[in-house]
Amino acid sequence: MKSIVYSKNRLLTGIAFLFITISISSGCKKTMNDGVPGINEVWIQDKAFNPNYISISSGTTITWTNKEGVAHTVTGNDGLPFDSGSIATNGTWSHTFSSVGIFPYHCTIHLSMVATVEVH
Repeated sequence: MKSIVYSKNRLLTGIAFLFITISISSGCKKTMNDGVPGINEVWIQDKAFNPNYISISSGTTITWTNKEGVAHTVTGNDGLPFDSGSIATNGTWSHTFSSVGIFPYHCTIHLSMVATVEVH
C-alpha cells in the first residue's frame, strides 16, 4: 500500500513539474511581431500609423491592426476607393492594392493621423 501511495505522489509531482515547465516556456515564447509590425502590416498605435509610409508591389495585401483602445479608420484621401469603416480595438482590416500609384490615407476620426502607401 505504501508503494502505491509513493507512486501516486511521484506521478502527481511529475505532472505538476511538466505543467509548470510548459507554462513557463509558453509565457517566454516571443512571436515574430513583438514590438514591430510584420511585413505588409501597419499598426495603428499612439494616434499614428506605424509605419506611416510603406512601399509594396502591385497585388500586395496590407493588413492594418488597431492596437489602441479607441476606434480608427483607414480611409483613402480625395475619394480613393478604400475605406475600412470603424476598426475597433484589436480589430484588423486588409486591402489589396492592384494599381500602381501613390495612395495617401487618413483616419476620419483623428484627422492628424495620415500615412501613404506607394505601389510599384
